[in-house]
Amino acid sequence: MRSGFKSGSSLMIWVVLSFVALKSVAAEVPACDVQQDKKLIPTNPELCESLHDAVRDPSGLALDQYEAVLSKFLGNYCHRNAAAGWVRDKKLRNTGPFITSHKDGEWQGRAFGVHAPVVIWYSPEAIEWIRENRGLDDIGVGSDNSPVPDGAMLIKEMYPAPIAACEKVDPLHLFPSNGAAVMIRDRSASHDGWFWGWYGWKGWTPDWPADPKANRLANMGFGQYCVNCHASARDNLTFSSVENIQNEPGEPIAYLNQNWIDLDTPHGHHKKRPASVITKKSQHTAEWREPYLRAYPLQGRTVPPKRSEIANMPSQTYDNVWMPAPEKVDHRSFVTSDQCLGCHDAGSTGLQFDMTALDAESGKLLNLSPYATWRTSPMGLAGRDPIFFSQLASEIQTFHKESAETVETVCLGCHAALGQRQSQIDHYAQSGECGSFPREALNEVGLDLAEGTDVADFAALGRDGISCMTCHQMAVGKAASEAAVKLDDNTCAKQRQDTLNPHATGFAKTFTGSFLMADERVIYGPHKNLKKTPMKNALGLNLTTSSSVSSSEMCGTCHTVHLPVLHRGKTVAHIYEQTTYAEWAFSDFRDGVSLYSDSLPSGQGSKRVSCAGCHMRDKRLTESKVASIQEVSNFPAASFMGSAENLDLEERKDYAPHTLVGLNAFLVSMARQFPELLGLRSQDPMMVAKGLDPAAATERFIYETAMNDTADISIGAINHSDKALSVDVRVNNKVGHKFPSGVGFRRAFITFEVLDSNGAVLWASGRTDSIGRLVGPDDNPIAGEVWWGPNCTVPPDRLKRPHQPHFKQISKEHQAQIYQSLSAAPPNRDTVSCGDDAKPEGPLTTSFLSICSEAKDNRLLPDGYLSLAERAAISTALGADTRLAESAGSVAVGDDPDYVGGGPGGDSLIYAVPIDQIEGVPESVRARLYYQSIPPFYLQDRYCTAEGQDTDRLYWLVENLDLSGTPAEGWKLLVADTKPVSIKP
Repeated sequence: MRSGFKSGSSLMIWVVLSFVALKSVAAEVPACDVQQDKKLIPTNPELCESLHDAVRDPSGLALDQYEAVLSKFLGNYCHRNAAAGWVRDKKLRNTGPFITSHKDGEWQGRAFGVHAPVVIWYSPEAIEWIRENRGLDDIGVGSDNSPVPDGAMLIKEMYPAPIAACEKVDPLHLFPSNGAAVMIRDRSASHDGWFWGWYGWKGWTPDWPADPKANRLANMGFGQYCVNCHASARDNLTFSSVENIQNEPGEPIAYLNQNWIDLDTPHGHHKKRPASVITKKSQHTAEWREPYLRAYPLQGRTVPPKRSEIANMPSQTYDNVWMPAPEKVDHRSFVTSDQCLGCHDAGSTGLQFDMTALDAESGKLLNLSPYATWRTSPMGLAGRDPIFFSQLASEIQTFHKESAETVETVCLGCHAALGQRQSQIDHYAQSGECGSFPREALNEVGLDLAEGTDVADFAALGRDGISCMTCHQMAVGKAASEAAVKLDDNTCAKQRQDTLNPHATGFAKTFTGSFLMADERVIYGPHKNLKKTPMKNALGLNLTTSSSVSSSEMCGTCHTVHLPVLHRGKTVAHIYEQTTYAEWAFSDFRDGVSLYSDSLPSGQGSKRVSCAGCHMRDKRLTESKVASIQEVSNFPAASFMGSAENLDLEERKDYAPHTLVGLNAFLVSMARQFPELLGLRSQDPMMVAKGLDPAAATERFIYETAMNDTADISIGAINHSDKALSVDVRVNNKVGHKFPSGVGFRRAFITFEVLDSNGAVLWASGRTDSIGRLVGPDDNPIAGEVWWGPNCTVPPDRLKRPHQPHFKQISKEHQAQIYQSLSAAPPNRDTVSCGDDAKPEGPLTTSFLSICSEAKDNRLLPDGYLSLAERAAISTALGADTRLAESAGSVAVGDDPDYVGGGPGGDSLIYAVPIDQIEGVPESVRARLYYQSIPPFYLQDRYCTAEGQDTDRLYWLVENLDLSGTPAEGWKLLVADTKPVSIKP
């Protein structure tokens, strides 16, 4: 025992001596790279004095003007002016531990601070307040004695870690190479009362005008992401304490600091990195570009648009609308999503990486936070969607030129929801009228912060798409609606309800995005035991638990679209343009309940799952915290923190990423490949280089959804003779609504091929050309693929509505099974009859507000689709009439038993191939199911019914979009594939 003890002691002494030896080798204090020979102090006191008032009033100037003033002030080190009453920290100090480890034969270190090492400078107003409110005898989580006064400034100079080389150097001789985090008090401008920013003496550029290649999150402004930590302070959103400050009592908080080495290490999330711009090669190949240009004439142009002719959409940098100070306005104020990303984007503290999963393919983190997954989803892109804006151009230039204001009000009420709502609320408060919110308003960019909310703010909110507050302040359910209907802020929303859903009651009153908003100071979340303090401090919002956020009815308000049928400037009828929610409510996936009533007829289905259960789930992350904030128990200690009880977050089960995707890969691919054209940033502002490009992640979500969760295709019985080949093909719908669903122009189709022993195609139905058009054996488009002639001339058979009917058997190569909805416009006469029972008389149309009748709807039904009578009962209970049940049925499917409903959702058909008429020897057959969110006929209708920037933008994007090597190659997204199946027994 004694011998063993001596041996152990000797080993311990050897380890310690070795460690000391290693430490001594590295213990030579390296040179302080940021040390300067001369003091960096103001050399022009007169200049500093001339800037005194302006720099303390950030809301008094437009942002570009204020940034220029602040740059002069800081660039001349005016904050290092002791004679003017500025005071600094005692010394260069850490904001968290610096940990060193020996790995791969060398010492490696990393800083774990909430900032890079800092020296903070305090203005006279700030130091006086700190002395009165943050003394050593005032420790705890209570309130400060007084608010920080306006004009107080905190300039947090930041330096490289570790601090060993520079900690004994006079801070006046240090160059702040990592820039400075800036806090300037202005309580009249924002709820949190601070102007936040990052300034750099090297590498800093003003935010406005925005860099069109980066479209970065602004470095400065009100409501910045800094609140994700600062809202955890006990009061006034600052952790300031006298113990840090020169010539004051006490000592700064000390952290573990293994700083005997000099390393280039990460220094906290306030070290700015330039946003990389992801570029992709353009698909300017002969196989794509030349056929595309031949197939798609463009109204008003003889040559295709050049990139230089198309303006970028306004930069995301400008989409910054913050919560005003309570006394600033007397009515509701919405905010943009940049006010939410600080907490609800992953990695925003720089220390914790909840809401992420490791992406094995790229080696980066897959950001599954609510903000990141929503931002590049079609919901997040709705206010910048080039497809939508091209559609809108057709509506107001050609289809309904005489009703342009009505069209814009209807369409932008969903795609630019909060922009239109804020515009209407403000206009009504001023004039008693809701006013208009035209498409052109979304191009507005405003710098004048002094003027308050104006059209530029409306535009920023609109470009933000279907953003956070749209859903998290929505009043869903009977009780919530009864309270919301009394609010003045919902006056224009009630007018929208009366216009679009005139005969509806209850839930149906909210169709077409006609929802009401709850109390302006409430924000809803689905979880219990909420930590309310950070959001209250940051935005003044009361976080409230509500089941409505998880309800399918929240989705159903926008995904049940009830529109007026416009004809020659008049509304001649109302019709359902899309019924996705109703299709779910009529299927085996329904939950059978409603927040507007206790239960619905027919009860819940056997496969009950909500909309969120499919569209807001990811198997890679099912449990996580739902925010990234400065907590007490697992963050570096800070002075004057709030309590752990109010701040420390739980890990939530059933964590819900906001992926919110269908199969619109084309839109998301445009956003990824050409972010600058859409005004988007290509890098997540919080994860930066650590994270996978969010748009690339969303593309992957779409491809995974297509291949795993949408539909199956299979080959059944095969009968083979010398003259004929008969093959049964079955498509099964796996989703909880029709497939396709949503807007009526989406389509899916089957490609069925007979192959020889080498895999060469001998016979095919549903084959496509290089640009995604369905073609026959002569490579010419089949009926229904081409709606316009050369130079956008009207084909003579337009009124005959040529299209592919629903087939139970296909025997010719120019026939194809296409699952789609086709609508006909009103006939060309004054008096028309439109509705679900109306016979198609006018031409086929892609106009949402010209749907007079249905020519075809053979989209795949979901499992267990209810009968018309059962659907009617549910429709009535939802507050709609039986037309909803009728509209959600099928059209022109004959007596096909698959469309009776009640059984497994899908379709069966037979391919009868006359093999005695083909060359070659058949060996196998193959069936594939493809999807086109933007079919060729739809694109052609866009290009021939409008002109201008929005049409040109879409034309150029489609022309240059590179889909090679993806599941969407050839302008068709692969959903299911049988692979070759032998025809031999």
